[in-house]
Amino acid sequence: MNSAVLANIVRFIGLLLLQVLIIKQIELGPIGGSIIQLFVYPLFLLLIPLRTSREVQLLIGFVVGISVDLFYNSAGLHASACVFLAYVRPYVLRIVEPRAGYDKTKGLTPERINWGWFVRYASLGALVHSLCFHLVDAFTFAAFGVILLKTVLSVAFSLLFMFILVLVFNPKD
Repeated sequence: MNSAVLANIVRFIGLLLLQVLIIKQIELGPIGGSIIQLFVYPLFLLLIPLRTSREVQLLIGFVVGISVDLFYNSAGLHASACVFLAYVRPYVLRIVEPRAGYDKTKGLTPERINWGWFVRYASLGALVHSLCFHLVDAFTFAAFGVILLKTVLSVAFSLLFMFILVLVFNPKD
């Protein structure tokens, strides 16, 4: 097993444990409400190497999402958002692609690319994940204003946590 695979396994376990043991306990919003959902586990999907095939990315998205669903008792809500993020990830990458293109041998980390690019990429990824999550959770467009509010607030706070994690742990691959 090479070091990149081992690093990704450790990253998956670490982000999953952080999400389900610590972040799950945090309730942000008015008096115990769940207006703001914190998501750090999509960071794992965002940091998957470029050379990973699309099918494997979708499978990884499902495994990550269903793992979180098992702890949140949410019947596929996280899995659907993660699979959707894995599905649109190539399009997001195309939108934020640098002029020189990507070096497929490097990881998608701020250290390897640059922080400006990573902020745009992570922001779009978090937006896609959070919007899908809140739309599937509400299962209606009737409360689209509330869904949009939840999405914007969740993305803002989730990105803050994701950037702190990236700064602290400084992923190489």
